[in-house]
Amino acid sequence: MPKTIFTWFILLSAITFFGCQKTSIEADYLITDGTIIDGTGNPSYTGDIALKDDRIIFVGEADTANIKADVKIDASGLIISPGFIDPHTHSHGDLRGSENNSNLNYLTQGVTTVITGNDGDGPFDIAGAFSELSANGIGTNVAFMVGHGTVRKEVLGGADVTPDTSELERMKELVAKAMESGALGLSTGLYYAPGSYSRTEEVIELATTVAEYNGIYDSHIRDESTYNVGLIEAVKEALEIGRQANISVNISHIKALGVDVWGKSSEVIELIEEAQNDGIEVTADQYPWSASGTHLENAVVSRWVMAGGDKEYYQRLDDQKLLPRIKSEIKENIRKRGGASSLLITADSRDTTMIGYNLEEISVRLGKDPVETALIICRNGGARVASFNMNEEDITNFMQQPWVMTSSDGTKGHPRKYASFPTKYHKYVKEKGVLSIESFIRSSSSLVASTFGIGERGLLKTGHFADIILLDSSEFKPMADFSNPELLSEGVEYLFVNGVLTIDQREFQGNLSGQVLRRD
Repeated sequence: MPKTIFTWFILLSAITFFGCQKTSIEADYLITDGTIIDGTGNPSYTGDIALKDDRIIFVGEADTANIKADVKIDASGLIISPGFIDPHTHSHGDLRGSENNSNLNYLTQGVTTVITGNDGDGPFDIAGAFSELSANGIGTNVAFMVGHGTVRKEVLGGADVTPDTSELERMKELVAKAMESGALGLSTGLYYAPGSYSRTEEVIELATTVAEYNGIYDSHIRDESTYNVGLIEAVKEALEIGRQANISVNISHIKALGVDVWGKSSEVIELIEEAQNDGIEVTADQYPWSASGTHLENAVVSRWVMAGGDKEYYQRLDDQKLLPRIKSEIKENIRKRGGASSLLITADSRDTTMIGYNLEEISVRLGKDPVETALIICRNGGARVASFNMNEEDITNFMQQPWVMTSSDGTKGHPRKYASFPTKYHKYVKEKGVLSIESFIRSSSSLVASTFGIGERGLLKTGHFADIILLDSSEFKPMADFSNPELLSEGVEYLFVNGVLTIDQREFQGNLSGQVLRRD
């Protein structure tokens, strides 16, 4: 063979050899042979996922790539899903402390990100909240809503008043500063004092400020039953705020609460879909329980009794001239909740012997009627209650809507804080077939991320943050119930938060790899 031809032959062979060599992908973890449900709602498929640092660097079939990983996890028989994002929690207090800042009750549900500050209770000093939690260390990611009620208290106290021009400007300044610090949006609790004292126009002004930062308006609407304006009018108010402020609207823990509005879910859905067709972005979140949770006074005492703060509130409860009206309204509110037997004392009662019993049972024990019993509890500092006031038809009707997300509204004494996501899966996916597993995961991940502006999370996608859960579909189930509300859920085999293995073979590793998330 001539020298020149031989030289070219050797060169071509070398190019071919080295060109065929796959560039290796260096990974910290390679998860193989799992059932991937990516969060889009698309059908599942078998595949592999590689992680490096805090990111997903590969999704597909690993044998088509040259992946070198420090740790391999065999996910055969497991579901690989994006970490769940809970759009409505009350986690701020837990995350600020040292005992529960791991947020283990959420991690064991598959939740890797929580949103807090809902119902109008979010801090207005968002920057301060971020700094505090970053320094403390947290087990899940967290994002904040700025609370209308908190802003109102700062400017107006607890008074039942309308802000003047300067007071409203001050409220708008606080909201703007919170948004500039990274809040996701404005939350309201228009059913609760002091949010209940606000007029719609006040909320529109604040929501308009939030819209300038591309934030969201998230509302515990003014009435979920027939307490004041009624469920339908309260939904209309939320939609009108969205229309006037040109802002996306999320209706918190959507429900038809109490016997007077059972069956109204279809009318609510129709209203929301009409607004969507008109160009308003509207979503809702929902917890999968027939019982809501609140304080007894919020459930049965009218808001005018609470105006001005605790001192005035307790004085009115003992005012002999006012008591006939107060008692009459308490009686009616107990009826709306489904009767005294539907109100279960769950926590925060000074008389701890009442916990685990309903208002009717306590009334029999005390030899009092339910109204007098409710007053005794309220005068003694109140208590948390689970209120069994929803029906299954409305729950499933809301749940099946493609714009409804999974949430917990987790509060002390109610199992929803420990078991909402596995309850929705176990009851409504596995047992009743109300949702497909792909729809359940989408409603618990990407739908929340896109709604609230949380970037690069909620999907199993190359380049996204590595918030990932591996579930045993036959074992993912709640353990908490109303008798034992603080039992950790089961079935999360592995869980990553920002690429850090936080649950390994169902065992919490003690890692606090959560991050404070700002509006995208």
